[in-house]
Amino acid sequence: MAEANTEKSVALFVDVQNIYYTTRQAYGSHFDYNAFWAQVTAGRKVTKAIAYAIDRGDPKQQQFQAILRAIGFEVKLKPYIQRSDGTSKGDWDVGITLDVMSWASQVDVVTLASGDGDFDLLLQKVREDFGAYTEVYSVEPLTAASLIHSANRFIPISNDLLLPIKR
Repeated sequence: MAEANTEKSVALFVDVQNIYYTTRQAYGSHFDYNAFWAQVTAGRKVTKAIAYAIDRGDPKQQQFQAILRAIGFEVKLKPYIQRSDGTSKGDWDVGITLDVMSWASQVDVVTLASGDGDFDLLLQKVREDFGAYTEVYSVEPLTAASLIHSANRFIPISNDLLLPIKR
């Protein structure tokens, strides 16, 4: 662990689909990844930063993924799966969990951007087993209470982390 006078190391994990849909539903806005990066990394050393997204092969999505890479994120993609019954699948929960567990012992702070309550046990485990400080960024009214309570710090996504949707 870092000493009091040294820069803290941080690993960032972003559930892109969750953040996209919750910011859109709650605010009619996009998430500002540049502002998020600046806020989370201020005074910290980034050890790892991964954004988990679904690949539909769409040019706008590819442009967005390029922006994430330019900011400093590694972008992990899963193919978009449309089932015969009309439902779709594109879930990164296991991948995010595996990566968080892989990196938690190497950093002082684990920051997760997601409102998915499935991650509450993960954050508890990271705190207990690795002593990492945990942060969650998400849209408060659309975030599982169990996730909010499992983090050392909850940061609600609000105006300073939003961008208007261009029409």
